[in-house]
Amino acid sequence: MRLDKYLKVSRLIKRRTVAKDVANASRILVNDIPAKPSKEIKIGDVITIEFGTKIVKVKVTSLDISVKKADAKEMYEFLAEEKKNF
Repeated sequence: MRLDKYLKVSRLIKRRTVAKDVANASRILVNDIPAKPSKEIKIGDVITIEFGTKIVKVKVTSLDISVKKADAKEMYEFLAEEKKNF
């Protein structure tokens, strides 16, 4: 599954176009490597997303094509959240 689609389906980012823009700005890392929106995601990959003043790190546990909102959090395992210092 593509990175931008995964972020939308898992509801880590609400819109696919926003996920695409964030990835193009090099603010998303997959396994500590900057990733483009078309990067193929696999189960076990670690995704790091830079949201303004915080950094969220999750591990991919599922690649379902569509899920209900209540089940979206089961698509990843939350690893860490950090506040970014300026």
